[in-house]
Amino acid sequence: MTAPLPEPGAKPASQAAPQTAATAKVVMTKVFVTGLKVQAEIGVYKHEIGRVQPLVVDVELDVPTAGAERLADTLNYETILQSARAIAAEGHIGLVETFAERLARACFTDPRVTRARVRVEKPLALAPDAVGAGVEITLVRG
Repeated sequence: MTAPLPEPGAKPASQAAPQTAATAKVVMTKVFVTGLKVQAEIGVYKHEIGRVQPLVVDVELDVPTAGAERLADTLNYETILQSARAIAAEGHIGLVETFAERLARACFTDPRVTRARVRVEKPLALAPDAVGAGVEITLVRG
């Protein structure tokens, strides 16, 4: 296989200007919260109705924040905690999938968020046979 021909007027790779820290650009920032503990009324089984259970939530958001110098230039990850608690406070939720999607959609209230990955684990779901069970969803703006 032969290498593709360079564009007309392009410098050979050996003569191209090297990428330096000063010329590098931030393409995307991942804002994350892991191991967030939330108490929620969640579940579809009779023994889960009217009962608060622990959830462990991980959230990862893609946010373009090139040149951020101030908190206002970034996504404050405390808003993720506030959103998770607000969703839990709304009352009984049947499925962890529903909780995860609501939280992901809440993260999209910040217009800079382009992708949200939310993982929700119910540590007691299969206890004592498993450490946890849950779901992970990804929403992409578009």
